[in-house]
Amino acid sequence: MTTELCTYTRNACDIARRTGVERIELCAAPLEGGTTPSAGLIRYARSLPGLRLSVMIRPRGGDFLYTDDEVALMAEEIRLAREYGADGVVFGLLTPAGEVDETRTAQLVREAEGMEVTFHRAFDMTRDSRQALEAVIRTGCRRVLTSGGRNTAQEGIETLQALAAQAAGRIEIMAGSGVNASNARELAATGVDALHFSARRSRESAMRYRNPAVSMGGCAEVPEYVVTDADETLVRQILTQLEP
Repeated sequence: MTTELCTYTRNACDIARRTGVERIELCAAPLEGGTTPSAGLIRYARSLPGLRLSVMIRPRGGDFLYTDDEVALMAEEIRLAREYGADGVVFGLLTPAGEVDETRTAQLVREAEGMEVTFHRAFDMTRDSRQALEAVIRTGCRRVLTSGGRNTAQEGIETLQALAAQAAGRIEIMAGSGVNASNARELAATGVDALHFSARRSRESAMRYRNPAVSMGGCAEVPEYVVTDADETLVRQILTQLEP
């Protein structure tokens, strides 16, 4: 069972290395569900020994319906990820009808030649997971990250089991979203190839002065004085559940 930690910080990358996680998915902007990380963070993650590195390729938050200009930007980010030494890239593109955008996904898969490609949880926003899986397979992706079309992998566990059976070794199925020590063993038993988790913790900012009149994102609901990171104890607890 391959393990993958979703990392947004240098500290989370260090935790992955210390705990023996096999691969990291490197992202920025956790409140957006993950966007392309900075060059500096990619280079730092690549410098750590013993970790496989997959880089998120997502130019913005929001939906997965991209303009031609955005797809061109994604292609450039893939080239940079290769230049920085990434082992893989992670992206997902949909059509307005809620289907996998096979043409442009395949275009980006070709751009990523030589690297592993993961089709991310855009998959969970499709109208039909069985049809979507066949479409992703046709594009040449190495794996798909999915919660079984639900908010969490636990909720989508029956679909995950069906997708693993449908894949029949043609593509890797990686379960993600809400994976923790209490359900890791059960999710692994569905037949998926990998588990993806963030083991998040939130801590209060050390800022003593907080300006109540300013919201940097223009949205008062965003917790600007909370820092999101990985929790090493939670990571170790998940890994312990996966030991033979």
